[in-house]
Amino acid sequence: MQIESTHIEGLYIVTPRVFEDARGYFFESYNESVFAAKGFLYRWVQDNQSASTRGVIRGLHYQAPPHAQTKLIRVLQGSILDVAVDIRNGSPTYGQHVAIELSAANKKQFLIPAGFAHGFSVLSEKAEVLYKCDQLYNKDSEGGLLFDDPALGIDWNIPAGEVILSEKDRTLPTLAAFHSPF
Repeated sequence: MQIESTHIEGLYIVTPRVFEDARGYFFESYNESVFAAKGFLYRWVQDNQSASTRGVIRGLHYQAPPHAQTKLIRVLQGSILDVAVDIRNGSPTYGQHVAIELSAANKKQFLIPAGFAHGFSVLSEKAEVLYKCDQLYNKDSEGGLLFDDPALGIDWNIPAGEVILSEKDRTLPTLAAFHSPF
């Protein structure tokens, strides 16, 4: 398993070692000792799974302290553009983002700690996404940022006329109107 840093401190891409043969493939999607060797001492307490169709954008979401979540995201079917936006007050990369394509084919995972807003767009006809969380979901702690805020400069790789979005996600604040709890 390879764990690589990104240009934003705290965000990591996890690439498993895949063993393939005529029967199919096998890989470890998580190994506590490998993560611990990198200093990541997470205790995963909740797994979430979603299924979405092409054009769906989910996000940008976060859980505020004391229920802030670290997430380990991977794709079981299809492909997504996974995005994390730095919302840590005082961070030199505040408001910047990392976007990575996660797919069932590349088997990469994205490790996103507390202090980031997270979202994804569905690039394939259908995508199933699974992610681990180190804190339980708490409705009163949820928050987010507007996905298409020009200040964020995120290219979701979905034409504007094809975006499928929840009503809740349409009303999230822009970065300029946002007061980070981190």
